[in-house]
Amino acid sequence: MDGRDLVRSVRSVGSVGTAQGVRAVRAAWRRRRADATGLPPRGAERARTPGPVREVEPGPGGGVVRFGRSELRIRVAVNGAVFWGWDGAAPEPSYALAGRCPDPDPRAVLEPDTNGGWRVVAERVTVAVSWHGAVEVLTPGGVVLRRELPPRWWEPVAGGPARWMQRSEVRADARFFGLGEQASGPRLRDGTYRLWNTGPGLGFEPGDGPLPLTMPVQLVLADAGTHLAFHDCSWDGTVTLREGAEGAGSGHDRAGTSELRMDGGPLRCWVMVGTPARVLLAWASLTGAPALPPAWALGHHHVRWGDGSEQEVRRVVAGYQEHGLPLDAVHLGSGHHDAHQGFTVDQERFPKLPALADELRRDGIRLVSVVGPAVPAGDGHAVYDAGAARDAFVRDASGDVVQGVSWSGDVVFPDFTHPRVRAWWGGLYAERLEQGFAGFWHDMNEPTSFTAFGEPTLPRSARHALDGRDGDHREAHNVYALCMARAAHEGLRALLPEERPFLFSRSGWAGMQRYGGSLSGEVATGWPGLRASLALVLGLGLCGVPYAGPDVGGTGGNPSPELYLRWLQLGTHLPLLRTRAGAGHREPWEFGAEVLAHARAALIERRRLRPYLVTLAHLARRTGAPYVRPLWWSAPEERALRDCEDAFLLGDSLLVAPVLVPGAERRTVRLPGGRWYETATGRAFEGPAQVVVDAPLDRIPVFARAGAVIPVYGEDGGLELEVWAPAKGRAGGGTVVADAGDGWEEPGIERYTARWAGSRIVVEREGEHGTGGLPRPVRVRGLGPN
Repeated sequence: MDGRDLVRSVRSVGSVGTAQGVRAVRAAWRRRRADATGLPPRGAERARTPGPVREVEPGPGGGVVRFGRSELRIRVAVNGAVFWGWDGAAPEPSYALAGRCPDPDPRAVLEPDTNGGWRVVAERVTVAVSWHGAVEVLTPGGVVLRRELPPRWWEPVAGGPARWMQRSEVRADARFFGLGEQASGPRLRDGTYRLWNTGPGLGFEPGDGPLPLTMPVQLVLADAGTHLAFHDCSWDGTVTLREGAEGAGSGHDRAGTSELRMDGGPLRCWVMVGTPARVLLAWASLTGAPALPPAWALGHHHVRWGDGSEQEVRRVVAGYQEHGLPLDAVHLGSGHHDAHQGFTVDQERFPKLPALADELRRDGIRLVSVVGPAVPAGDGHAVYDAGAARDAFVRDASGDVVQGVSWSGDVVFPDFTHPRVRAWWGGLYAERLEQGFAGFWHDMNEPTSFTAFGEPTLPRSARHALDGRDGDHREAHNVYALCMARAAHEGLRALLPEERPFLFSRSGWAGMQRYGGSLSGEVATGWPGLRASLALVLGLGLCGVPYAGPDVGGTGGNPSPELYLRWLQLGTHLPLLRTRAGAGHREPWEFGAEVLAHARAALIERRRLRPYLVTLAHLARRTGAPYVRPLWWSAPEERALRDCEDAFLLGDSLLVAPVLVPGAERRTVRLPGGRWYETATGRAFEGPAQVVVDAPLDRIPVFARAGAVIPVYGEDGGLELEVWAPAKGRAGGGTVVADAGDGWEEPGIERYTARWAGSRIVVEREGEHGTGGLPRPVRVRGLGPN
């Protein structure tokens, strides 16, 4: 525990009530005492660098370079990803990897370089190693994308884990993205970013951090190429970024720099090089394909936070139905828990929950349950007793079970880094399934005790199994939520094998996408929070987590009608659309007739676009490409697009320009190259260009790419193809994955082309000719005068 954690606990005294605040401070002092006795003092340290080369040993995919005071292992995998590890670090074990490490590329060999060092040449990348331990990543044409300077370690003289620093240089024109959730993104400006999953408090805005889902993943964009660098270390650390500066032809460019400092753990790195799409494909092949949400999860979700009851759920659902608002899922917050049992449902407030769930499901509405890792401590609590009998809870260095503090009192935490504990925890979801829940939302799983303050729960000295390696919370903290998600996902697969699990989490780490998505929760209510919402989703997508979204309207305040509507219009085009109500109801009809009408239009548009979102979900699983993409995704060479953070691509076909400032009736939109149609008016614009379009309160600007074939629901509820006319002399196309179910059957992939044939547009399915054999109705747009 550090001083920041203690200050956060002291502040809680005046914020959550005296009794709860005092418990929080006492718990903070307990953690501090535990760390004082459970962690060895660092004392004097000895600095170390690799030293000069002593020996080189070629091997499969690369080899080992031995220096005077360290050794470097290099391997190029068959998927084109490059691995290197210092001090004997190997790719495994790793919580980030999906299964076994990819096989080495047999064609890649460590060989002498012309400059006196060594290199490994592969199809997509070249890696060069200098005599003193600098590692360069080059394009096949020999252009340096990233240069890792020789690392430095600080080792305690009395023994213990060494902290380390890795300084990297990138090209002068490079831009940084990634690091998981960053409210100031998606482009990461100069500054220091902490990599320690932390509860965000009542609401965060751009500039706040750290947040609950950090990861040491950088995606770096430059003229010479795109690369992704992942330092596979889950310890507490910081990244300091500084963009470079070009010398305007003088030859005196200043390189961009990244300085990574970790408190311990292995110094190992993966790098992938190529186009953004190729890089994300390699990243997904390494860390796992994104989980495929059931089709209903791509609809509209609504959460009631705090106390609730069956009557309250019925009131909310009736309101949506009465006002003609599409609704696909209702989320129940902590108020539906039995306060004394933790994991089980409160039978007094929800006495007939299975019947309610069945009734809602008949109306196409699913129930989703919040699940936190904290278990109320004390004999007689069913989950606590079962966990204690299995020795499932985290212990401190002296062997005692660690207790934290929550609203209901003392709690304990399962050690999800133990396979036996994950198996037990996964089986607990049977109770929720029996109650009728169709999905699960993991919250407060950094882990933290008070959602309002994000204070740490477990001391850094707390012991963890780490899947047989044994260690402490310094290494386990950032992967705790990832392992909890794994426990739930594997448990749900076993309990309900015929259905795809629906799971999303507030916290996580690299590889989180294997088990589900992420809720960018606790964004502050306000216009800065609205802007942060978009940054979070874009940033997570570039780190391999494509299914994400914020709570519409934010947390910790009551949005104005205009802010609520603009947030909902943005959320309509994000993968996870969830509206939120708490002490104030904040349902759409609470904001007046005008907002209600425009909200209805936005939610109806969301339902119309669901086939397109389903298609994007399947493509994300196959390719790793996020649903929501920065404007430079398909044109990274266009510099003007790299700094555009107020618009995004939804798949390849749509460009969405949300309104992020109050009072706007028009807004400027930067368009990538090609022809784009404003969907509301059909007006055509030629890009690359910057255009000014109307943004009245009833809609935000959305553009369709010329030639796009987009699957949508028609007025009769059936799937149809919305085709936007290609430019003369050009062709277009699109993909359709018609998956209306929740199971594991692999749906067919339909590919369509659109082209001009004389004065008419012909739409053809791949392998067929003419329109007579098309399995879908076609509606062509963009044919009017422009």
